[in-house]
Amino acid sequence: MTIAAAIAELKTLLGDGLSTAKADLEIHGKSEVHFADAAPDAVAFPTSTEQVAEIVKICARNESPVVPWGTGTSLEGHSLAVRGGVTVDFSRMKKVIEVHPEDLTCRVQPGVTRRELEAELRTTGLMFSVDPGADAALGGMAATRASGTTAVRYGTMRDNVLGLEVVMADGRIIRTGTRARKSSAGYDLTALFVGSEGTLGLITELTLKLHGRPEAVMAAMTSFPSVAAAVDTVIATIQAGIPMARIELLDALSVQSFNSYAGTNYPEQPHLMLEFHGSEASVAENAQRFADVAADFRAGEFQIASREEDRRALWRMRHDGFYAHTALRPGAKGLATDICVPISRLAEAVAETQDDLAKAPFPGPILGHVGDGNFHATLLVDVDNPEEVAAAKEIGARLAERALRLGGTVTGEHGVGFGKMAYMAEEHGDAWGVMGEIKKALDPGNILNPGKVVRVN
Repeated sequence: MTIAAAIAELKTLLGDGLSTAKADLEIHGKSEVHFADAAPDAVAFPTSTEQVAEIVKICARNESPVVPWGTGTSLEGHSLAVRGGVTVDFSRMKKVIEVHPEDLTCRVQPGVTRRELEAELRTTGLMFSVDPGADAALGGMAATRASGTTAVRYGTMRDNVLGLEVVMADGRIIRTGTRARKSSAGYDLTALFVGSEGTLGLITELTLKLHGRPEAVMAAMTSFPSVAAAVDTVIATIQAGIPMARIELLDALSVQSFNSYAGTNYPEQPHLMLEFHGSEASVAENAQRFADVAADFRAGEFQIASREEDRRALWRMRHDGFYAHTALRPGAKGLATDICVPISRLAEAVAETQDDLAKAPFPGPILGHVGDGNFHATLLVDVDNPEEVAAAKEIGARLAERALRLGGTVTGEHGVGFGKMAYMAEEHGDAWGVMGEIKKALDPGNILNPGKVVRVN
């Protein structure tokens, strides 16, 4: 029972749907960020749930790790084959199976990306709301419990997945949830698998909640004299109950990077990027309410984007933020941090993080989905410089400690992978052990994405 034996069986099953080509192994062994490469021994490209089940059965029989792969955009090493084995790439399972406009739901295979679903829904008047920036696969978004710029209004993947089809570690195919909006029938297995990062089962189908496209949309940017003023504006806005569709923070260094990367000319000061959804009247009213709040914190001139092409350009710039950041220091690796705190402690968290970054030997621009207390600092580190690496680890540890001290979490949306495992015991206490027990119960051979989320002896 070896990985090689599993590969031999899989070759018979999949034929050209299994690759051991060096190029494929290298592609699936890389991360978007600073983690060392960790290639699998083979890459499987299934086309159906039944094939996924057979792949898992063969790997279980031969004690081979199985690592799911969507588009590889995750940021905590989720899809790296740290123990070798077989990566299951879902890029050939890309069907939008059905759309139910009357129920505001759809059913899709896991390889469908966010933008592909958006294109499919364009003529229906509906939208899928979760927008993490990257054109990620929906299966991966569910597995990592992704969120993004619109979570402040529409929620995260946790709130927008109604049901799943999942292949278990023994090859069983199960379904969780229904198209109904609620249920009290038994354990909430959908919620268990959303965010499990492929450690409990492989997602092969998703039933998703959709939303009607708003009648009117307005986006805007405005500057502030300091990050503190921008953050205080966010807190006051949320506490006033102004319904924001998006509210994003950029510090001055982020704005500098955007100007250079996207060819814009914004004042190099902290900014908020905003979006309002609703009727023409409600959008105008809420934009004015926000402007009144922002004026109390010395906001600059509002730059409005009402045309769709202008809004898309604005949010494309924000979604390319990580690449804009890394372009500030060519050759450096981006260590993308991620914490989330209660909104009342957001200003404190950002201010303390700014103090740390001011003393760092490398740049560290800040941006984030501050409407729900979530922000990121991208540490631009020369990984060949031991002093910089040590400083980055120290800042990351201080950031995690800060999140927990302020009543928050060490990861608001990036997930755990193996990058955040060091903080799980402190955040969850004995509950982390319970997670390990669930893993052992559902995957006793520890073949599903081993080395991630939990420690299994």
